[in-house]
Amino acid sequence: MTIQPYRAALETYIAAHANPTHKFGHQPRLYALTQQIGQGLTYDDDVVFAAVWLHDLGVFIGHRPEDPEALKTWNHVTYIIEKAPAILTEAGFPSEKIPAVLDVIRTHQPQDTPLTLEATVARDADILEQLGAIGITRTLAKLGSDTRFCTFTEALHALKKQLATLPDQLKLDTSRALAIPRFHIMQSFLDALESEAGPNLY
Repeated sequence: MTIQPYRAALETYIAAHANPTHKFGHQPRLYALTQQIGQGLTYDDDVVFAAVWLHDLGVFIGHRPEDPEALKTWNHVTYIIEKAPAILTEAGFPSEKIPAVLDVIRTHQPQDTPLTLEATVARDADILEQLGAIGITRTLAKLGSDTRFCTFTEALHALKKQLATLPDQLKLDTSRALAIPRFHIMQSFLDALESEAGPNLY
C-alpha cells in the first residue's frame, strides 16, 4: 500500500507542536487502536488518520491559553475545528474529505454522539486510551501540568471516574472486547494504590 505524503506531513506537524513532548505518543497509539477496532469494517481510513493526528492540537502548550482561568473554559475542539482545514490543505490532504475529518474531531469525546463510522471508530479508540495502563500513565503524567490534577488524590478520583463511566460508552463490540483487559488492569492498580497508601495518598 502506498503511504500518502500528507500522512507524513501531518505526523511531522504534530511532532513539531506536541508540548509537552509526552503528548506526542497519544496520536500514533490512537491510530493503531483505530486499526484494531476497524478491522473488517468499511470506512475511510484517511479521514480517521487525519482526525486522530489532529484532534488534540488545542491541548498542546503554545496552542492553549497560558492563563489558568482562561484554560478552565478552553474548548480545544473548537480550536482545532477552526485550524484543521488550513493544516490539512497545507499537508496536501484531499479537500473533499476535510468536512468528514471535522465531523470526527467534533464528536471524539465520550460525551459526544458520533454520526459516522469513522467518528465511532475514533471515539472508541480515544476512550480506550483513557483506560488500562496507558490511561493510568496519561493521567499521572498530567500531575503538575494540568490544573485539574495537583495531587495524587485528584488523579485517583479521575481514574475512578474513568473506570466507572467510560467502558459503557464504547459503541463497537471490538472496542468492548479490547476494553476488558484494560478494565482489569486499571481496577487492580486502583485497589493496590488505595491499599498501599491508605489515608495518606495526598
